[in-house]
Amino acid sequence: MGEHAAGRLFEPEAFGFYERLAADNTREWFTAHREEYDGLIREPLEMLCEIAEAGYGSAKVFRPNRDVRFSADKSPYKTNAAMVAGTIASIYLSVSAGGIEVGGGLYQPSRGQLRRGREAIEDDATGSTFERIADDIEAAGFTFAGPPLKTAPRGYDREHPRIVRLRLTHYAALRPLPREATVDDIQHAWQQIEPLRRWIVEHVGPSDDRPFTR
Repeated sequence: MGEHAAGRLFEPEAFGFYERLAADNTREWFTAHREEYDGLIREPLEMLCEIAEAGYGSAKVFRPNRDVRFSADKSPYKTNAAMVAGTIASIYLSVSAGGIEVGGGLYQPSRGQLRRGREAIEDDATGSTFERIADDIEAAGFTFAGPPLKTAPRGYDREHPRIVRLRLTHYAALRPLPREATVDDIQHAWQQIEPLRRWIVEHVGPSDDRPFTR
C-alpha cells in the first residue's frame, strides 16, 4: 500500500494489459494473464477502495466480466476496470488502455432524482449554486456525463438562463488524469468534485424508482 501511495497508482504495464486484452478478448487469454490483472489492476483498485471508504462510505471494484446476455458483442471481458464509493452521489475512477479517468456525482438518476434535480436547478437560489459549482468543475477540466437532452425538458422554458444545466441527463462529471497519477492526485480530483456531490445529496437525494434519462 505504501508503495502505491508514495508513487504512481498504476504501473505502465496496466495500460498495456488492456491493449493486449482488446486484441484477444477471450477467456483463455484472460485466464492465462489473471495474475497480471490481479497485481496490476485489481490490487491497486482495492487499495484505493480502502482509502475511499474512510471518506465516502462503502466502495467496490466492478467485476471484469461483461454482461453479454442482451449484447451482440459477446466479448467476455470489459476493456476497463473501475471502482466506485459512496451512496446517492459517488466518487469514481477507471483505468483502461486509454488512461485514467476520475470523477463523481450521480450517474443514471432515477425519475424522481432527475425531477428533483431539475426543480433545484430551475430555482434561482439552489440553481445559481449549481451553476457556480458546474462552472468551477468544468474550469478544472471535468466534463458532465452525457449526452444531454437536445432541447428543454418537458415543461421547462427553452430560454431559461440555466437551460444548459436543465438539459443534463446525469449529474456526474469526469476528467482524465495522467497515467502516472498518484493517490494524492486522485484524492485531489475527488475533492474538486466534492461540491457537486454535496449539492446532489442535499437537493436530489436517494433513488426512489427506476433510472430515467428523458
